[in-house]
Amino acid sequence: MFKRKAPEEGNDLFQASSYLTEEGNDALLKSAEKNKKDILYDLMFGYEKVQINDPIRAFHESNLQNIVDDVKYGVLKVLEGTWVSYNSNNDSSKKKLIGTGIHTTIMPSPGTNLGSIPGKYSFECEEYIEKLTFDLIDGGVRNRGGVNEQFCGAVKYEQSIKSVNKVPNDTKLKYTPIHEENGMYLWLSDIFNYAATEKSIKEDRGLHPIDPDDKHKDLYKSGYKDETLYLPLGSKEYVTQENLNGREYSEIIPAKELKPGDGQRGPYFIPDYSISRSGVIPHGSTITLLGDLVQTGPSGLNTGAPKFPEGFDAWDFDHLSISKTMGGADAKKEPINLDAAPPAWVFEELNADNDPRENKIYTQRILAHHLYPYSVRPDLRLRDSNKGEDIINHVHIQMSSKNKTGAQGGILNVPFVNRFAPTVEMNMQMWVETVVEDGKEILQLQYEQVILFEFHFGDDGGTTSWPHIQVNTLRKIEDVSEDQRRLIEEQFNSNKIKSSGAASECPYKKE
Repeated sequence: MFKRKAPEEGNDLFQASSYLTEEGNDALLKSAEKNKKDILYDLMFGYEKVQINDPIRAFHESNLQNIVDDVKYGVLKVLEGTWVSYNSNNDSSKKKLIGTGIHTTIMPSPGTNLGSIPGKYSFECEEYIEKLTFDLIDGGVRNRGGVNEQFCGAVKYEQSIKSVNKVPNDTKLKYTPIHEENGMYLWLSDIFNYAATEKSIKEDRGLHPIDPDDKHKDLYKSGYKDETLYLPLGSKEYVTQENLNGREYSEIIPAKELKPGDGQRGPYFIPDYSISRSGVIPHGSTITLLGDLVQTGPSGLNTGAPKFPEGFDAWDFDHLSISKTMGGADAKKEPINLDAAPPAWVFEELNADNDPRENKIYTQRILAHHLYPYSVRPDLRLRDSNKGEDIINHVHIQMSSKNKTGAQGGILNVPFVNRFAPTVEMNMQMWVETVVEDGKEILQLQYEQVILFEFHFGDDGGTTSWPHIQVNTLRKIEDVSEDQRRLIEEQFNSNKIKSSGAASECPYKKE
C-alpha cells in the first residue's frame, strides 16, 4: 500500500530531498526547473510504502466532512478526463491515421469441440483505436469495518475500442466496434482507526442491561457486560482485569459490550495493495484486479521512459501471443530475435520432417502475420511508440487477478464462456508518463493487458492457456493533433467526449 507519509508538507519541491536518491533528486529538480512544473512529481511527492509502525490516523465523526473533502486518489487523480489513441506520426501525408493499439486474440476454431478434433484455433491480430474516459467520484467511497475505516478514491471508467482494417480496393479504412467495458479503479490507501465512543455505544447497543439477579452485576459499572471477568487460581470470586493484579487465572467470562476507547489498540488493517480495478466485459466476464505501484524511484516515481527489451531479450513468454503451454513454436531453447526478420521456417511449407511435433505449423501464422513483430509481442508497439519522445519520468502500475501471495482478485464468467473458452487470469501493466513537447509537459498513458483463455488443444485433449493481449498508447483528447481528434470524434460520438481542461493541464491542483 502506498500512502502520502507527510501530507502536511504539501507539494514544496525542495522539501522532498530526504525522499530522493542523489541521482534521482538531481534529475527531477533539473526537469522541474527547466519546465517550471513537473506533473507526476507534484502528484506523487511524499508517497511511500506503508509499514506496520507508521502512524495511523484516528477517525472522529466530527471530522467526517474534512476527510470526505480531502479523499485521496493517488496516481489515479491524473487519469481524470478523456484519453484517446495517440499516433506519434502526425504527418498524415506520410502515414495514414491507423490504429495505435494492437490486440491479439486466439479462439477455438469453428467446428471444434471438447470430444473430437480439439486441436484447432483461429488467430486474429488487429490494430485499433480507443476512447477511454475516467470520472472521479467526489468524496470517495466509505468502507466501514468496525475498528477500521477505509475511504476509497473511486474513479469510474468507460472504454470503447474499434478495430482498424484496410478495405480491399479502397483507400478508406474500416472501423469496427470490438470492445466495450466499464468499471471502477479504487485507490485503497486511506485507512483510519475508529475506536468506540460513548455516543457510538449508546446508538449501536444491542444487549439488554444486566439482569438484577446476575451474581456478577456489581462488577459491571455501566450496567452492561462491558468488562471481561477473571477467576484467579484458588479463588471463588471473579474480578475485573484491573483487580487481577497479574495473578494467574483459571476461567474467563468474556465481555459482550464495548467500552469507550475499545479498538484503539487495533487490530489495524494495512491493505496489501494500493489499487484495485473492477470491470464488466459484455462477453460475459467480470474482473477484479489488485495491484500497486512498482517503486524503483522515490515516491513511486521513476525517472525516464519505461524500459522494454530489444532483440532476443524480447522473447519472453509472459508477453508473447504464442502459448508456452503448447510448445512455444519449438523456440524455448532457441529464442527468436523479434527485431530481425522472422526465421526462414515461418515461410516454409511444413511437413512431418521439418515439423515433427506439429507445433510450428500452428504458430507459423502468428510469426508470418503482416503486423510482425507486434503480432508476436504486442508491447513492442509501446516501445517503438516512445522512440524519439522526451519522457522525463513515469509511474508504473502492475495489477493481476491472480497474485502470487496475499489478497486475490478474480474473474467470473457466464456459463457459455466458462464452458468453451473460460477466462481464467488477467495481468495488467500501466505506465503514466510525463512527456515534454515544445517546452510543455503533457501526460501519456500506456498499458498492456494479458488475458489468459483456456480451451482444449492437442491430440491428448489437454488444456492450453492462450494469451489474449491488448496494448495501446493514449493521450488526453486535448493533446492530440487536429486530425486525430477529428477521427476520434467521428468514430466515438463527439457529444460524449469529456475534456479535462485546457491542453497539457494537470487536473491535480492544490489550492
